[in-house]
Amino acid sequence: MNRRHCAAAAITLVCALGLLTVPVQAMAAPTPDSSPSPSASTSASAPAVPSPGAPSSEKDLEKIREQIETLYRQAGAATDAYNLAEEQTKKQSGEIVKLAKAIVDGQARIAELKDRAGAQAREQYRNGGLPPGAQLVLSDDPQLFLDGVNKVRTSQQASKTVLAELTRTQEDLETYTQDASSNWHKLETNRVKQAKAKKKINAQIAAAEKLESRLAKEERARLRQLEQDAANRAQSAWLATRPTPNIAVSGSTTAAGKAAVAFATAQIGKPYVWGATGPGSYDCSGLTSKAWAAAGRPIPRTSQEQWRLLPRIDIQDMRPGDLIIYHADASHVGMYVGDGAIVHSPRPGRHVTLAGAGSMKILGVVRPDR
Repeated sequence: MNRRHCAAAAITLVCALGLLTVPVQAMAAPTPDSSPSPSASTSASAPAVPSPGAPSSEKDLEKIREQIETLYRQAGAATDAYNLAEEQTKKQSGEIVKLAKAIVDGQARIAELKDRAGAQAREQYRNGGLPPGAQLVLSDDPQLFLDGVNKVRTSQQASKTVLAELTRTQEDLETYTQDASSNWHKLETNRVKQAKAKKKINAQIAAAEKLESRLAKEERARLRQLEQDAANRAQSAWLATRPTPNIAVSGSTTAAGKAAVAFATAQIGKPYVWGATGPGSYDCSGLTSKAWAAAGRPIPRTSQEQWRLLPRIDIQDMRPGDLIIYHADASHVGMYVGDGAIVHSPRPGRHVTLAGAGSMKILGVVRPDR
């Protein structure tokens, strides 16, 4: 039963490999999200946005700016969840491919071992049930007798070896099948996570874009200025708390750090696209992970994993190439370039740019090449 089960499972897995390239949204429908949609959750507290042409007060625009910022931050957190699920999906797909190959190889090995065992059994049958060399054991010739003993021992050992390998291979095949099934379930779980995250990202971005689109051209320009003013205030407040106004570099930058900074700054002007890792566009962690990969130091793909897994350092000791993680949920990341500045990919509708390191709420600093 186990062998038939292994064979059936192997065929199923090999056939299923063709499904690995199917887009996420086509694989599994996301489970219903009990949380209110972004548009529903924000509409109650949203300021009344006048139709284009009707002037908005500075207070209203500031509320709109804060709301848009919140929506994009939520989209950023969902993007991190999407990126992590994508990485896990790639890993599980690779594991399934390896296991499917191992199952096919195991089946071929079992067939080979069965053939060998069958050949040995047929030879014994032809010899009257005696293994090769057994007749020589009955000989009166001492030399033939010894030769026969050796042949019997060799034959017995060969039979034991074949049977032991056959048993071991069958057990391995069962393990491969179980592992493949487990990885398949994980793959489907990650695909569902991706689909849910993608739905949330698109909803948050659409809600933010809708808010901004209802403003007149002049109001959108004022809104952009309010964003810059808020960032400047945060940067000034942060600088005021630092021991030295210029945030002097306290550690010598490594060659890898210089290479990472050079790569990241060369991307300035390219658009933010969630889930993108270049070369034409990036999200925040797509930029930092690609920059450090270009420097020969691969790091985790998402800002949350970068925060969780990379060595942390005191903010006073940071140097160019270090990564500054932002917000309590570690949903944004930028690369420190010195003189109190970062290069980062901010959000949808913006481009890779330089900004003040303290223009957002800092969670901490990590160093990929520590």
